[in-house]
Amino acid sequence: MANQYLQFKNQLEGFGCEVRADEPMKNHTSFKIGGTADLFVTVSNKEQLDFVIRFARQENIPLFVLGNGSNLLVSDRGIRGIVLKLSGEFCDIGFHSDGSIHCGSGAQLSKLCAFALENSLTGLEFAWGIPGSCGGAAFMDAGAYGGEMKDAVISCEHVDLSTGEWGSFEGDELDFAYRHSVYSGGGYVITALNLRLEKGDKQAIRAKMDELMARRKDKQPLEYPSAGSVFKRPVGYFAGGLIEQCGLKGAQVGGAQVSPKHAGFIVNVGGATCEDVLGLIEKIQRTVREETGVELECEVRKTGE
Repeated sequence: MANQYLQFKNQLEGFGCEVRADEPMKNHTSFKIGGTADLFVTVSNKEQLDFVIRFARQENIPLFVLGNGSNLLVSDRGIRGIVLKLSGEFCDIGFHSDGSIHCGSGAQLSKLCAFALENSLTGLEFAWGIPGSCGGAAFMDAGAYGGEMKDAVISCEHVDLSTGEWGSFEGDELDFAYRHSVYSGGGYVITALNLRLEKGDKQAIRAKMDELMARRKDKQPLEYPSAGSVFKRPVGYFAGGLIEQCGLKGAQVGGAQVSPKHAGFIVNVGGATCEDVLGLIEKIQRTVREETGVELECEVRKTGE
């Protein structure tokens, strides 16, 4: 680790941040894959976040913002610079005076769904079981079973990494689309979401959440580490159906396998590396393209050296 990073580590710890040097990223991704991050920094308040962003910009240190690591494939060589994790006040959930919800981006999506249920609010049942952070869900307009984050989110608060300024986007500015938002191009740290949900019947909400969770457990390979659906849904098709049609269920490269349970998932059946996953993705894309003419686009984010 470079001396400037070591110096930074000491300064950060003095500022109250939690800092780990050479932190294995496999411990922070649902795939259980990834080399080390030079510095893994957890901030719990706005002052710490401002400090990290300002220092990284001044010292020209790369900065990668980590959500829950549930849609992420990290290089076997790891991530240079700083991996930033939001905790503390960035995980708080509560109400605004107008009845809308304020939710820190570091909160688990499951925690937000449970908050909605507890307050008899409907509109997030689709998200129950999506294993991401709220910020990550807004970042990619996460969705399932006919629902998407754009149906509930009215605005997002952020910090602009290029200027360090705090701001927000709302309504059409969020540019929500299938697995896309204004944030998809990078350059911002989402710090909070503001959502509006409708009043509903608590028992009906709970029943819907239970139903969707049962469907997930029945159809998805939740018993193995994965990053969820690997490919975006091609227009007019289902990625998993095309992969199965091409006889690729169970196909394997190293420790990475096309799930025999759901062909849209690649699972880590033991010791899979990033290179294993990338090799299997390339094999799937090539085979599906040659046999069906359909080009599969990756949904999983790749990062690292």
